[in-house]
Amino acid sequence: MHHMTLAEIARGLADKKFSSEELTKVLLARIAQLNPQINSFISVTEELALSQAKAADARRANGESGALLGAPIAHKDLFCTQGIRTSCGSKMLDNFKAPYDATVVAKLAAAGAVTLGKTNMDEFAMGSANESSYYGPVKNPWNLEHVPGGSSGGSAAAVAARLLPAATATDTGGSIRQPAAFTNLTGLKPTYGRVSRWGMIAYASSLDQGGPLARTAEDCAILLQGMAGFDPNDSTSIDEPVPDYSASLSGSLQGLRIGVPKEYFSAGLDPRIAELVHNSVKELEKLGAVVKQISLPNMQHAIPAYYVIAPAEASSNLSRFDGVRFGYRCENPENLIDLYKRSRGEGFGAEVQRRIMVGAYALSAGYYDAYYLKAQKIRRLVKNDFMAAFNEVDIILGPTTPNPAWKLGAKNSDPVAEYLEDVYTITANLAGLPGLSMPAGFIDGLPVGVQLLAPYFQEGRLLNVAHQYQLNTDWHTRTPTGF
Repeated sequence: MHHMTLAEIARGLADKKFSSEELTKVLLARIAQLNPQINSFISVTEELALSQAKAADARRANGESGALLGAPIAHKDLFCTQGIRTSCGSKMLDNFKAPYDATVVAKLAAAGAVTLGKTNMDEFAMGSANESSYYGPVKNPWNLEHVPGGSSGGSAAAVAARLLPAATATDTGGSIRQPAAFTNLTGLKPTYGRVSRWGMIAYASSLDQGGPLARTAEDCAILLQGMAGFDPNDSTSIDEPVPDYSASLSGSLQGLRIGVPKEYFSAGLDPRIAELVHNSVKELEKLGAVVKQISLPNMQHAIPAYYVIAPAEASSNLSRFDGVRFGYRCENPENLIDLYKRSRGEGFGAEVQRRIMVGAYALSAGYYDAYYLKAQKIRRLVKNDFMAAFNEVDIILGPTTPNPAWKLGAKNSDPVAEYLEDVYTITANLAGLPGLSMPAGFIDGLPVGVQLLAPYFQEGRLLNVAHQYQLNTDWHTRTPTGF
């Protein structure tokens, strides 16, 4: 049962081949057996899962239906879940139980999804390796000595290890797409504003976006359908109709214009990944797509711009964690200043402290114009590049990451080297565009992904291309040894 996709589970439940409760018990047992190897869960919500599964079975018995009704999933541990620890992978929130459900959690629960638990993540979503978590690093099921990518590495590792069919995740600079590439999954970052951020603990508010991680584009379409939609509680949510994503999967790719930016194939790209990207292009050409080279001239400035904007927003967002209202509080403070300093110094990990300090510096008097304002101007140039490109092509294709997954600890002493791994993904966040990573091959036994980008609110187009590609390739069907 654990090898079934979300779509296969929906069909099995509809045909009464098994019940949601039976499936949930199988997966909970599997999590208990295998999760210690990969550390993908922070909390397992067995009691909640079984009660939701029984409720879903009762709803089906009463004639209800739906692709997510009775389907088991997990949430990245920054989506607030009422009465359950929501830690953000941090000591700061280790004792925090959310008093309400995030909109994403509430929408999926209303659709009948069964929550198996909360997945591990880089602390406050800051990282590309899932090594900064207070609960320890997550390991890649394809090779336990390698990282699964971050910050949604727990969700990615759990799905890749067949502990569950799909999970929610978030993407601030590539944190859905990069783990998807590293673990042989399909991951989708929707258009900014497509999925509500209410109840999703913020890292960088103008960049964060929730989305699905699953094994196939078909499953991502199902999960996104349950997550997307306007939310009046979220001031950045966009009131745009949500199409039937599953219905868009079967469209022909005949005449689809695919742009391949020349800037993607620089010296920093592993040539073996470049070859797999070109193989993917050829596969799409067989399906009728037309490919042309394009240019994104300001891409080279994206990483420095991102690593000014994101830390600046993080320093503001994380100022609320002060040891006074909720979260970690130091013992026996001498006075209020000591309470603030020690609570934050002891509660936040090294990477979070580093980014808060960078952000505070960029926003400080005398440096705001030189750093933050200039970074925002570069952000606009990046967006303009994409707008010009989409006048010529329908989607943009390239590598998701410059390298396969690296070994645990390999980049811990050089944060900048880790930051550079986001070179192909952060531009979509700066521009607010939807992006998808899909499996495209292996290098030395480690998965590699190809990234697709589309104009605003064209998630259906991305899912269509990925689904047609997956009907004609089998990379996404491969399973890590031992799982």
